[in-house]
Amino acid sequence: MAITEQLFVGELIERVYEHFAQTPLSYGHGTDNAWDEAVYLVLCVTGYADDEASLHLPVASADKERIQQLTTRRIEERAPLAHLLGECRFMGQRFLVEPGVMIPRSPIGYLLGEPLQEWLGQNITKVVDLCAGVGCLGILAAQRYPQAHVTLVELDARAARLARQNVALHNLGDRVHVVQGDACQWLAEQTGQWDLILTNPPYVDAPDMKTLPEEYRHEPVLGLAAGEDGLSMVDRFLPELAERLAADGVFLCEVGASAPALQRKYPDLPIQWLELPEGGEGVFLLSSAIR
Repeated sequence: MAITEQLFVGELIERVYEHFAQTPLSYGHGTDNAWDEAVYLVLCVTGYADDEASLHLPVASADKERIQQLTTRRIEERAPLAHLLGECRFMGQRFLVEPGVMIPRSPIGYLLGEPLQEWLGQNITKVVDLCAGVGCLGILAAQRYPQAHVTLVELDARAARLARQNVALHNLGDRVHVVQGDACQWLAEQTGQWDLILTNPPYVDAPDMKTLPEEYRHEPVLGLAAGEDGLSMVDRFLPELAERLAADGVFLCEVGASAPALQRKYPDLPIQWLELPEGGEGVFLLSSAIR
């Protein structure tokens, strides 16, 4: 993909799209098709806004060269674009990532704030994000609930370090605290209660782990695999919830394609499955009524 002539943003997006569309790439790390991936790449490198006016702006030579290099690597390495860029955009906000960590993409982010008002109390002061990864959900929760103190619990040292950097990036160091450790063990050792316990834990079952596209194999196995039925982490969280949720507290969890397994395994659990207007699957809610 050698580019020597002057190009405008719209023209370069078209060229990148053509290369992506001709290659059997898999998506799902912030985009779900070749066109959106091309837009994401070009705008991220150039720094231009995601609007129609940007299509007619010129692309600097250095940016063209970097876009060319990243396009080639995306195709040849089958690596997620966010890993190549060192950052991702989630819900319009920037989060730092790096190769070997999970890339933010949970539909839980779109439920925080007003969509949860029907279930949550009005005074949200304590939130914990279990299996927090690089911290995106906990950071979004801190933004949606400005009176809340938020704890992010993450096992992986690289992800925990990035979570601290993302907390600083979003100027939330006074209310958001990162704990590096096993989320299940940490929760079992606590004596306090939370208004909101949220988690996007590993939930890929054993059969699906064997068929993951190459792009997903750039993420850590421990961030994806969750035993034969995809519920190994959820199984450990559930017994702790009755004591750890405040009076009007809520447990918000994503299990994706393992949702049917959860329903079969816990038929008497008062699970509330939530509508996901921005896409995704398998997000459920449990209230403190489980006591």
